[in-house]
Amino acid sequence: MVDVELKVNGKDVVVSVDERTLLVELIRKDLGLTGTHIGCDTTQCGACTVHLNGVATKSCTVLVAQAEGAEVITIEAVAGKNGELHPLQQAFHEHHGLQCGYCTPGMIMIGLDILRRIPNPTEAEVRENLEGNLCRCTGYHNIVRAIQSAAESVRTGSGE
Repeated sequence: MVDVELKVNGKDVVVSVDERTLLVELIRKDLGLTGTHIGCDTTQCGACTVHLNGVATKSCTVLVAQAEGAEVITIEAVAGKNGELHPLQQAFHEHHGLQCGYCTPGMIMIGLDILRRIPNPTEAEVRENLEGNLCRCTGYHNIVRAIQSAAESVRTGSGE
């Protein structure tokens, strides 16, 4: 067992876990934050994407011990304090960027990371940066449109 301290969605967390415990397991099982999904266990689908120290990261690739002292943001922390949707979440709704919804939390988290790094992404840039996240339902067109549509709101901070 190893003791780990980290911050998850702004709250300090101290846990004692088996050294082989994955961050996604801690998030879902121990912390009850089930918006972060487990889709493949092989780092290929991106359903488990969270922000680790401000960078989109597949939480199934990180041991909890590796996250010592880190700040983790999950999909549960994206909406406003009163439950109002983040502009990117609203854009996914408006542009039908989801169908079954399983990949959506990971897509939102990678989308936020894209918009942080590329404030006004082209379609090609969005598609290139989505390569590590799989959606088996939508064909990506509406996901790409949603991310591009949210760019201005996210850039200016309006709607947050």
